[in-house]
Amino acid sequence: MGIYEISLGTIVCINIIFAMSLNMITGFCGQISLGHAAFYGVGAYCAGMLAKAGFPMYAALFAGMIFAGMTGLVVGLSSLRVREDFLAITTMGVNFLFLGIVRQQDFLGGELGVSSIPSHGMGKIGFLVFVMILACLVIAWSHMIKRSWMGFAFDAVADDEDIAQVLGIDVGRYKLVAFAIGTALAGLAGGLYAYFARFIVPDDFGFITSITVLSMVAVGGIGSIAGVVIGTLLLTLMPEMFRFISDYKLLIYGLLLFGVMRFAPEGLAGLIKSFVGFICKKRAAL
Repeated sequence: MGIYEISLGTIVCINIIFAMSLNMITGFCGQISLGHAAFYGVGAYCAGMLAKAGFPMYAALFAGMIFAGMTGLVVGLSSLRVREDFLAITTMGVNFLFLGIVRQQDFLGGELGVSSIPSHGMGKIGFLVFVMILACLVIAWSHMIKRSWMGFAFDAVADDEDIAQVLGIDVGRYKLVAFAIGTALAGLAGGLYAYFARFIVPDDFGFITSITVLSMVAVGGIGSIAGVVIGTLLLTLMPEMFRFISDYKLLIYGLLLFGVMRFAPEGLAGLIKSFVGFICKKRAAL
């Protein structure tokens, strides 16, 4: 396995964690977030700065998760008062606010970002294995949450908040839990990216990144764990496989997102499920 394949595999695993973090908020709990890259950036900057200060990697990653989760809790408080389009606008504003802060603070590197982040010391293959294990743990944890009482409560909140409230579900509490878990996982992904790239700039966490991760979730299937993995693999590997269209990446993402939402609202996971169901019915009829 060459350096290129190792690096690409690492990015795929980081993106899976990042996409799973948004799926926790938007897919499980139905809360629209158009500024998720801000929490990704919080984790990256926190881990990067602590690494430069001499903290070990595990401590820096954990601190990035905690800080991103606390930031998410603050944003989650706003979700208690606003819904749908207004929540989307609020989260979008958080993304632009984050960019404005990091660009204006000299100790965060300003427009030049944070460079010379210390190495994780694992080697490229070791770090790939480490990130792959974390991605698998996040997938397994997401599956456990989806099958738990918390997951059922998330589903109820996503379907209809008023009915969920009538049924005795504390809607505000579960919204905050979803934001805390989702943004903490985004912070973990950001910290891993900082250690991988060893150089971060504000543009890495701009609005385009928020739309990209949302596309991964929507194309794969909002709320579907397997679908998110499929969407992440597709949208991460596709630009690498078709480099001649790399200049039109965002256009392709937009067209793909439009096509999936128009013809397969449940994403690729729903499309695959329907196809398998159709084949099974055909076989049963024979």
